[in-house]
Amino acid sequence: MNNKDLISALSQKTGGKTTDTQSMVLTTVKAIIDKMCDAEPVNINGLGTFDVRKRNERIIVNPGTGKKNLVPPKLVATFKPRKK
Repeated sequence: MNNKDLISALSQKTGGKTTDTQSMVLTTVKAIIDKMCDAEPVNINGLGTFDVRKRNERIIVNPGTGKKNLVPPKLVATFKPRKK
């Protein structure tokens, strides 16, 4: 399911206009992103938890050349679905 399919399905279920539904979806996603940028987890009941985790610095090896490279630490977005 892509963004267009999601918005279409939601607008049919709610009986609202597609433009209004698109606005609500974009606002929801923006709110989740804003909280994650503040390093706060976002828990949505019945769906799961969006979180930001720090990935440590590590050394990788290029298999073609054998050259070692240092990958700096970074923040990554994660999602943990709810348990059934």
